[in-house]
Amino acid sequence: MDGDWPSIWPFLHEIVSAGETFSWPQDVDEVTAREMWMPTAKRRTVVAVDPDGTVLGSASMYANHMGPASHIASASFMVDAAHARKGVGRALGQHMIDWAAGAGFRGIQFNAVVESNTRAVALWRSLGFEVIGTVPEGFRSSEHGYVGLHIMYRKL
Repeated sequence: MDGDWPSIWPFLHEIVSAGETFSWPQDVDEVTAREMWMPTAKRRTVVAVDPDGTVLGSASMYANHMGPASHIASASFMVDAAHARKGVGRALGQHMIDWAAGAGFRGIQFNAVVESNTRAVALWRSLGFEVIGTVPEGFRSSEHGYVGLHIMYRKL
């Protein structure tokens, strides 16, 4: 997995710096991003690769909270724009659902799905998630200004 970081960083940096879909600081440096994305004792990180080994996207999965709330999973997803609309996000999402179910989680909560990221919202809905709340103007999009930030949930 550590060997995949050089392939993940370019598209992760591009996505975060665009300021459209991810709630990290747009100027995140590589060291900080690596610490936030790569696996730890509490985080599972996977990559989607094509047959020649090219990294297409990545997902970072974890318990949403600790202690009595640790039975709800969460995750973050990034897909290289060069490989968008090829089912990479769906494959990573389904993998995350299967992992969470197998690990004994009772549900999955996404804390920050940007309302204007309509492709992601549609993907998560198609995988059984529902919007359970929206923080009005919870995200400042570089392109759209202040937009809602959805909290999405799927029972396992």
